[in-house]
Amino acid sequence: MIQVSRINGKSYFLNPHLVECIEETPDTVVTLTTGKKVVVDQSADEIVEAILRYRAEIAARLPLIVTGDER
Repeated sequence: MIQVSRINGKSYFLNPHLVECIEETPDTVVTLTTGKKVVVDQSADEIVEAILRYRAEIAARLPLIVTGDER
């Protein structure tokens, strides 16, 4: 999950696997595969970077999961 903030400052976690597209109109609108749209305080670039970090973390842990090493 990635942490984002609504325009009102309230933060929450978003499942990055459900992100279909991100638009800046000028507010940043994240459209999910469910059709739900969420307006967030972060820029599109910030959200993309958070998704890339999240996926890199998963990829880094994959060898540990496959071998059963629970560090």
